[in-house]
Amino acid sequence: MKQYVYLFDEVKNANSQEMIFKLGNKGAQLAEMTTSGLPVPPGFTITTEGCNEFYALGKKWPDGLEKQVKEKLEALEKKIGKTLGNAENPLLLSVRSGSYVSMPGMMDTILNLGMNDKTVEGLAKKTNNKRMAFDSYRRFLTMFGDVVLGVKHSDFEKILDAAKEKKGVKFDTDLSAEDLEALIPQYKELIKKSIGKDFPQDAWEQLKLAINAVFDSWNTPRAVSYRRINHLRSDAGTGVNVQAMVFGNMGETSGTGVSFTRNPGTGEKEHYGEFLINAQGEDVVAGIRTPKPIDEMKSILPDVYKELLKIYETLEKHYKDLQDFEFTIEEKKLYLLQTRSGKRTAQAAVKIAVDMQSEGVLSKEEAVMRVKPEQLDKLLHKQLDPIAVKEKEAITKGINASPGAAVGKAVFDSETAHKMFEENPKEKIVLVRLETSPDDIEGMNVAQGILTARGGATSHAAVVARGMGKPCVAGASDISVDEEKREFSVGGLTIKEGDWISLDGGTGEVFEGQVPLVEPSLKGDFAVLMEWADTFRKLEVKTNADTPKDAETAKKFGAQGIGLCRTEHMFFEGARIKAMREMILSEKLEEREKALAKLLPFQKEDFKGLFKVMTGLPVVIRLLDPPLHEFLPKEDDEIEELAGEMNIPAEKIKSIISSLHEFNPMLGFRGCRLGVTYPEINAMQAKAIFQAALEAQAEGIKPVPYIEVPLVGNVREFKMIKEIIEKEAEASGAKGKVKYKIGTMIEVPRACITADEIAKEAEFLSFGTNDLTQMGCGFSRDDAGKFLKHYVAKGIYERDPFQAIDQEGVGGLMKLCIEKARKVNPKIEIGICGEHGGEASSVEFCHKIGLNDVSCSPYRVPIARLAAAQAAIKEKNK
Repeated sequence: MKQYVYLFDEVKNANSQEMIFKLGNKGAQLAEMTTSGLPVPPGFTITTEGCNEFYALGKKWPDGLEKQVKEKLEALEKKIGKTLGNAENPLLLSVRSGSYVSMPGMMDTILNLGMNDKTVEGLAKKTNNKRMAFDSYRRFLTMFGDVVLGVKHSDFEKILDAAKEKKGVKFDTDLSAEDLEALIPQYKELIKKSIGKDFPQDAWEQLKLAINAVFDSWNTPRAVSYRRINHLRSDAGTGVNVQAMVFGNMGETSGTGVSFTRNPGTGEKEHYGEFLINAQGEDVVAGIRTPKPIDEMKSILPDVYKELLKIYETLEKHYKDLQDFEFTIEEKKLYLLQTRSGKRTAQAAVKIAVDMQSEGVLSKEEAVMRVKPEQLDKLLHKQLDPIAVKEKEAITKGINASPGAAVGKAVFDSETAHKMFEENPKEKIVLVRLETSPDDIEGMNVAQGILTARGGATSHAAVVARGMGKPCVAGASDISVDEEKREFSVGGLTIKEGDWISLDGGTGEVFEGQVPLVEPSLKGDFAVLMEWADTFRKLEVKTNADTPKDAETAKKFGAQGIGLCRTEHMFFEGARIKAMREMILSEKLEEREKALAKLLPFQKEDFKGLFKVMTGLPVVIRLLDPPLHEFLPKEDDEIEELAGEMNIPAEKIKSIISSLHEFNPMLGFRGCRLGVTYPEINAMQAKAIFQAALEAQAEGIKPVPYIEVPLVGNVREFKMIKEIIEKEAEASGAKGKVKYKIGTMIEVPRACITADEIAKEAEFLSFGTNDLTQMGCGFSRDDAGKFLKHYVAKGIYERDPFQAIDQEGVGGLMKLCIEKARKVNPKIEIGICGEHGGEASSVEFCHKIGLNDVSCSPYRVPIARLAAAQAAIKEKNK
């Protein structure tokens, strides 16, 4: 028969991944501490498999579970010398949850189980402590009534508050044994009135109901939300830990507390934690009484304090990590109730890893594995002051599209934002848009942060904001943006232009008013950890950068070149946009070439600036990609102004704009299709690249241009554009002098399927996973946000495929492409340049499938470096 229940002391290899998944982390660590000789109250764990089968059977226990629970309960009773439900010598139990990953506070706990009208008297007599007995009984009625029977916790609190008010006291500890005894009939009456039946006096029935309640808590809304937010498995289930109670509420030599082996906020090695005398576990977190700092125990219970300090050392030495542990003191005897790896800030995570290596606790490899890559976001951007945030309520929440914090005046169009900044460069602006477009680049550039009502994590606002290192909250769908009135409203509140707002790009929260900012702390430990990471990783990490400033930022963070330069972003400034529009509106080749000639010197200087920053490193330059209509004005007054400048009738411009309109522009006239139709566009860009490279060489710079053709689906498209590029290389004199490569972005599924043909012609390939996801899954990335969250919630996709690579589907296309390409061209360089290149699980996938490099926005470079190192370490240690 399948084993569903394990005593703590019969588990072997408790800290293995297999047992952590089977018992849940809490159960595994209770077993681990027990077998290590630490003072843990005995008990047993029901496996996560028992939970999953409970759900599969329509919330019924699987065959054999009840028998095994009874057997392990009997063994526990013999071990401790007490019996559940026995009136004279009662065993009391705690029943707690625990999945494979700690989910603090998300699932349910029941303490003091086994209390009834008879056992309370037996406990009082046995311990000679009537107050503790009735205190435990009233606590059990409250917790069991709330968690198991569905009676509101606040209703119990009202009765308790009335008793304290009647006696004229503030704290529960000020109530006498008789006061607490008087609460019991009131609590039982509340339960009967609320559920229509009596509180169950039978201890075995209580235990069965409590186990069911813990199983049920796996799928409470808060638990489901926590798993979704933290990308945890929804099919893991929870274990149930049944443990003999120890009592911290037995008087002034008893207590309870929570402690960390180091400061989880700073990483400092100090005694960090709190305790309460004469209390049970829930009192520490309830906030009714103010806990005392751990070091104050030295003067109250000195012997226990000494033992506690030894526990700090023992736990850290055993687990080689910061531990968060709960303890109870019963009449000067210390017991450990659980331990787990402590949640910590990014700053603390880095410091603890580096310090533990220098202390000889961790190897460099282990230290690198201790820090979650995504945590580094918090070290690289300004943050809202967490103390100030606690005192405010968010007015809305959107997608946390680009991390960091921004505080500024709400401004509703880019032109106004740019004008305000020019008049006063110290002006703090938050650009608020229904959605952004490439036209907003100037406004985005001067803004502290961006807020949009539409769009997702790979929308224009999100992608550009990350590249700029700007905080961005996208897709805040419950705000109503009125661009004409220059205001947005949410929940009865109206924010007008000029009003201050604060964004947290890390959480997606938006606050009214000015929230103070705190600077990120990039100290020596960060650099040390990154240096170690680089010794392990195999993937190169490049950056997506369009300007020398972005490139310099990325290089400072360790970028090994530019994996994507989007040339279209260079066309939206003053004289450039005019020349670009002139080119688009031209009807003859000579007119287009004349307009393009005006753009060439700008492009040349742009590329030269990038070559200078990245001297000796590859710079992947993507040729013009977006549809032409994105460069043309949309508003009538802008069209009239352009008509006057170009001496063209406004109606003609409107006609051209109308002719360029597309029902689905992302699948329309863009990318290499522009170059095939108007080869002069790509010719100008290639000429600018080669001229920039030659001039850079003359100045002692080592340019390494990689020219990238976008949106290729057919090798013939690529060959046509490649021919244009090679022709310009010859004409400019760069052929034989400049080391350059010509390759393509892989964004179209057909390119993956025919990669063996493309790889014969291309020298490098780079997956544009935003578009590949869009076309591979059949999702519009700007519209899919409306339903993708439901797909993730229902388990259709584990993660939003625009945020983390869909490894089965899109990943399958990528693997097919790599296999076909390397079959005909074994040395071809293959990388990724979509925003997935800075997401940890996607970087690990890229390592597994054998890519050469990943590229991401500048502020995600350290994340990719660490994720790449961890992927290599995991592979090595398999």
